[in-house]
Amino acid sequence: MNENNIEVLPLLCSVRDMNAVEKVFNDHKPSVVLHAAAYKHVPIIEDNIIEGVKTNIFGTKKIAEIAAKHKVEKFVMVSTDKAVNPTSMMGVTKRSAEIFCQMLDANSTTQFITTRFGNVVDSAGSVVPLFREQINNGGPVTVTHKDITRYFMSIPESVSLILQAASIGQGGEIFVLDMGKPIKIYDLARQMIRLSGNDPEQDIKIEIIGLRPGEKLYEELFHETEDYTGTKHPKILLAESRKADWDKFSLQLDDLADACAKNDVELIITLLKVIIPEYQANQAFATDAIMKTETYSVVH
Repeated sequence: MNENNIEVLPLLCSVRDMNAVEKVFNDHKPSVVLHAAAYKHVPIIEDNIIEGVKTNIFGTKKIAEIAAKHKVEKFVMVSTDKAVNPTSMMGVTKRSAEIFCQMLDANSTTQFITTRFGNVVDSAGSVVPLFREQINNGGPVTVTHKDITRYFMSIPESVSLILQAASIGQGGEIFVLDMGKPIKIYDLARQMIRLSGNDPEQDIKIEIIGLRPGEKLYEELFHETEDYTGTKHPKILLAESRKADWDKFSLQLDDLADACAKNDVELIITLLKVIIPEYQANQAFATDAIMKTETYSVVH
């Protein structure tokens, strides 16, 4: 029991292990699932595409299907602004998972809700603790591009808004959390250097190292075809979801699973480009794979 007399029971299992997840649901019968398990480090997933697809897409698929099977009341998938016009494997796998959850919402009694937001300050892998460490070591502070921007929010704010979205959601929605204006990472670096009592020009240098694989200069909260409206919560917006064909999408996921089983990275990229047409892979080796999308079709 914690200080609020709420029992907290930590359990470890992989979202890719159907038997282990099934046992958790059988033993504890959850009524609400908050699904945040994913590989989120953009450059690392670019170098480990198969693992990213297996966890972010098929791990989500397994959890969602088991939740529907057990008639869970609500399932909240934590997504990312990188799912909008994705250039990274992290973004395109998250967008694929969004689509699956929305489509499953229409085919089950469970209410599937998606939340999208950007970077969480001081979370694992956030730029803020990285800059802090670099400043403590005397620099340099590394920024990938002088014009790169990102949305930020605090850990308490992100958790609170996810729970609020879960409360107001009725199923099938994509909620976008209002994070204010994007912040220029170069300016953030300069400000953190100054707050440490140093001069960004004299004491600690800022080094521009170039965009990493999968990175975008700026993130977007909505796709151009997604109209958005307000909700009764002032910090939560509702994106109008795009429709997809369940049968076609299911066959595409089957082909994607086969490509993963064959360790065929180029085919995986080709398939994802078909599933998510706005996906623009920016890896050098992906060029030929992307060009193959014109001839790919689902055949069963």
